[in-house]
Amino acid sequence: MTGIPATGMPADAVLAALLDRKQGDRDWRRGRLAVYFYWLDEELERVQQQAYLAYWTENNLGQRAFPSLKSLEDEVIAMALSLLGGGERAGGTFTSGGSESIFLAMMAARNRARTQRGVARPNIVLPNSAHLTFDRAAEALGMEARRVPIGADLRADVAAMEARMDAETVALVGSAPNYPFGTFDPIADIAALAARSGAWMHVDACVGAFLAPYVRRLGHDIPPFELNVPGVTSMSADIHKHGMAPKGASLLLVADAADREWHKFESCAWQRGPYAAYTTQGTRPGGAVAAAWAAMNHLGEEGYLRCARLIMEAKAIMTAGIAAIPGLGILAPSDLGIFVWRATDPALDIAKVAAALDAEGWLVGRQQEPDGIHLHLNPIHREVAGEYVEAVARAVSAARGGQTGRIGANERTY
Repeated sequence: MTGIPATGMPADAVLAALLDRKQGDRDWRRGRLAVYFYWLDEELERVQQQAYLAYWTENNLGQRAFPSLKSLEDEVIAMALSLLGGGERAGGTFTSGGSESIFLAMMAARNRARTQRGVARPNIVLPNSAHLTFDRAAEALGMEARRVPIGADLRADVAAMEARMDAETVALVGSAPNYPFGTFDPIADIAALAARSGAWMHVDACVGAFLAPYVRRLGHDIPPFELNVPGVTSMSADIHKHGMAPKGASLLLVADAADREWHKFESCAWQRGPYAAYTTQGTRPGGAVAAAWAAMNHLGEEGYLRCARLIMEAKAIMTAGIAAIPGLGILAPSDLGIFVWRATDPALDIAKVAAALDAEGWLVGRQQEPDGIHLHLNPIHREVAGEYVEAVARAVSAARGGQTGRIGANERTY
């Protein structure tokens, strides 16, 4: 199709065409992916869909017209703050995803340092395990991103970060956890360094915000990373990850609501009159807010604990099973549902193992450093944990027998 059709298609034909297009997509409902989706069960799915449809056309830019959206958004932010150490002064902004949350945090750090310290050539210092969204934000905002090697424990090296700082460092970054390894950076130590230097300290908890507190309640050792850690300025927290909401729902949370003003855009430079926004979006889908509110209220603390338990059980089964396969090992440590496994036998080609898994329908996420396979689990993987281990064993056998080719370049990384 190269243009708008002259005559519209019937509604049932449109839907049939869409469903047909999906026939070649990966089967996420059977747990064959460990990236791109988060799913618990059909009941939660229906709640999400019905809530989104209830607000499918409302524009969250127009909260004067739709005050119910403002109340829903305020409650979502309040629930997140209560979970993540927000005090009476804390606040937040509902965003479209982690990338926007991180962008706004870096924008705020730049603007605050420009105004309060006269910084003209701002830089941010971050471990090289931090998400590349920080580099994208830095490029767009005219900032330098200074990446620092992590330590042997796969966590940020705070001393090395301090060595890269100077008078124009406007922000420090720590992950809770980072995406490549699933490890928590020493947030308290980075935040203390930020407090001493006057830098903005951002915690990237896009993955961990709605999972780590419940994993901790299950008895696992999760280090402090929340907004009440002294020196933490802001946090990115994706509701559409382990908050189990549909896509288009994240939060930028701040320990002091006054700091939201640093990422606010406001102008009267056109004929229409004043315009103000705390996000990079103008029009914002009301459905995303409603569905996030619905997911959080439907699950409740009990539901989130269930999700955390399923994820950690799946991880335990998978890591133990994979480690028992000759020639394979688990890269340690990892703190939540992210882990990497790799070949410990130099004669075993991990690319051939990945290709054999791919041939069975498992979408493989390749880890570049070290060469391995990356998994990011969600609750549905508890159902297929044993099946996955069996598939890995078959893939290793096939790779040793030379029965598979190399995985395609487009499958190299997530």
